[in-house]
Amino acid sequence: MKGKERAVAASVLFKGLAEPLLRQLTDIAVEKRFRRGEMIFTEGSASGGFYVVAEGQVKVFKMAPDGREHILYVLGPGEPFGLVPVFHGQLFPASASSMSAAVALFFPRPDFVALTASHPELALSVLSVQSQRMRRFAAAIESLALKGAPERLAAHLLYLSEQQKRRDQVVLDMPKKQLANLLGTSPETLSRIFSDLSAAGLIRVDGRQINLLSYSELQGKISWGGGKMTQKKAG
Repeated sequence: MKGKERAVAASVLFKGLAEPLLRQLTDIAVEKRFRRGEMIFTEGSASGGFYVVAEGQVKVFKMAPDGREHILYVLGPGEPFGLVPVFHGQLFPASASSMSAAVALFFPRPDFVALTASHPELALSVLSVQSQRMRRFAAAIESLALKGAPERLAAHLLYLSEQQKRRDQVVLDMPKKQLANLLGTSPETLSRIFSDLSAAGLIRVDGRQINLLSYSELQGKISWGGGKMTQKKAG
């Protein structure tokens, strides 16, 4: 299987689709390469189609009026982005840029819409992915509104554990500065929370590798009092 065909078949958006339809999707896909930090599209720009990450990482983000960036999603191989305007043809509601050297497949809107007209299962697949995104987005909003930064960090570590299929350690999927942005806090506060979690005996930090020393406590048994974490008792 060639690279483009493999990327189409591996995408969560096209999972379970028949081989003939996958071939048609491969035919309309255009491979695009991006340097680290290169802008892919900007909020408010016209949408000519959507993308699927083939290699590397891409972030989708919004810019505040004061110039601060807030990351909405960090996406890896197989994940689509820029899907929101696909059917109504309006503008991109957020910006996207590459977090590393990246390869993405671009699907032109007219060609993709034509395929969905003759293959309803393709439209259902888009709806399924967007529904999952909406659930994740709702959970993120709830987390920002109702949970403190320590709980948000713990939740992210558990998410990485699920994604990487390990309960003993995870590898951070982005630099800590961008992780702070994703979690809605400052790099200084994030560093302090990492230190507090370490002092409490829940994790051990080794660069971007985080050893999970107490998975069960990270699942919801983190106790905070007076702004400081209660450390685990020796023994």
